[in-house]
Amino acid sequence: MRTQHRRVTTAGRHIGFAHHEPSLRTILLIFLLALLAPQAALAHASLLRAEPAENAVLAAAPGSFRLTFNEPVSPLVLRLVQPDGTAVTLGDARLEDATLVIPAPAGLGPGTHVLSWRVVSEDGHPVGGSVVFSIGAPGAGPPPQAAETTDQPVDTAIWLVRIAIYAALFLGVGAVAFRAAIAPLPRGAARTAAVLMLLGLAAAPVSVGLQGLDALEMPLAELGRRVAWATGWSTSYGTTAALAVLALALGLLALALRRGRISAAIALLALAATGTALAASGHASAAAPQILTRPAVFLHAVGIAAWAGALLPLGLLLRAGGPGAATALRRFSTLIPIAVLPLAAAGILLAVVQLGQVSALWTTAYGQVFLVKLALLLALFGLAALNRWHLTKPAEAGDGQATRRLARSVAAETLLVLAIFAAAATWRFTPPPRALAEAAARPASIHIHTAPAMADLTITPGRAGPVSASIVVLTGDFGPLDAKEVTLVLSNPAAGIEPIRRKAVKPGDGSWQVDGLIIPVPGRWTVRVDVLISDFEIAKLEDVIDIRP
Repeated sequence: MRTQHRRVTTAGRHIGFAHHEPSLRTILLIFLLALLAPQAALAHASLLRAEPAENAVLAAAPGSFRLTFNEPVSPLVLRLVQPDGTAVTLGDARLEDATLVIPAPAGLGPGTHVLSWRVVSEDGHPVGGSVVFSIGAPGAGPPPQAAETTDQPVDTAIWLVRIAIYAALFLGVGAVAFRAAIAPLPRGAARTAAVLMLLGLAAAPVSVGLQGLDALEMPLAELGRRVAWATGWSTSYGTTAALAVLALALGLLALALRRGRISAAIALLALAATGTALAASGHASAAAPQILTRPAVFLHAVGIAAWAGALLPLGLLLRAGGPGAATALRRFSTLIPIAVLPLAAAGILLAVVQLGQVSALWTTAYGQVFLVKLALLLALFGLAALNRWHLTKPAEAGDGQATRRLARSVAAETLLVLAIFAAAATWRFTPPPRALAEAAARPASIHIHTAPAMADLTITPGRAGPVSASIVVLTGDFGPLDAKEVTLVLSNPAAGIEPIRRKAVKPGDGSWQVDGLIIPVPGRWTVRVDVLISDFEIAKLEDVIDIRP
């Protein structure tokens, strides 16, 4: 969430439309589509372009470094590893749209350098990487790049705490909203809502420290360090946690007051703070156009709380029986459709943004989690159908056995809702297909340098399939080179692919272009750029380039 979170249902919605069967089916169909919509998972921001480019050889030291991402980011750790292995911490970075501009240290010497970066995106998820470049000429061997690591205890703690926050916001604040709009809470429901919200008040701050640990790749034992908490609060997730605390505090205040207009107004504020908290961070809310995605996350979260928060109160009212239960069912049936259409529209929009295409359901980890959630939702709707068509009318007629069975069914629905929360919380660790597609579109580039000539080759996108290649040629001492002809040659001996030759054309921007090129398989390809310098001289520049699947 960093997450936005997910779909729940309630027995009340099925059993509360006893006298409106045609509209019920329509609403259930719309709501099912909305429930299936993936929420805003915490996902990875993607580096689109680096200046200097990967493996670039520069004639002189740069004045700054530029890292362009697919969405705005905030720097966490920026270091420059120099040819002698010493690391310099970089500071004073500024953000220009989605480009991080980092001043370079003065006096950088020749050789191979590594720009190591770790940032956090608007969705609150930290990512890192390295860019290798050389000044003058490459060194004997570049410093090793730091590999990204994961800490299982930290990941597990993040997952458990996130489930607790979901339960507190959706079940706790949602129950307070039920009390304000529909019926007084049974004692058990009020007590449970209070416990959940208190649990959430403890979990939300802890989640900030865990966010900091994850951002800095620190172990769980370091949770007490100040830097972890400061880092967590500095991310957009810090705003989400603060708003979640506000929502839970307002929910507890509304629950403590006598039921009436004042408590209802405070409950409404708590519900609004819940939606705002979940819209403040998360990959879906950070996606373009934010004028649509952030309100969609807000409406979706509010709708989930309205549905989920009614589960326990309705179940306990049904178990107790009496006129109060029937009144609550009728009122719920009247009011809840108001939340269904906005919730459905928002959910469908988020599904389109995050999944992108149907095949993402089985080709990505994000889609596989979605399928698990779908299975849980089908079970949930099975119970709902049982409630609606077999138990509702007998319960309304005063059949004690049917009422008890209905109450047990609602309890089972509550357990399924918690399982859905658990599945949704795993999206914290899986990038959505949209982000994967953006990363796949990232170009692959290399710099090839020889004495007579040099070339910067960029293949877009940097994956197997249809691509275009852009080539900039210069003299060996970085001067302009008016080549008579440039030919790109690609081969992959390991895959048994003989050289593919394509002549480049000049589009008029100073580069040479090869369009309509197809790279059939991913892997390490041998690249050769043949530069015809004159009628009597040709430079053959050769290297290898990695093409992603």
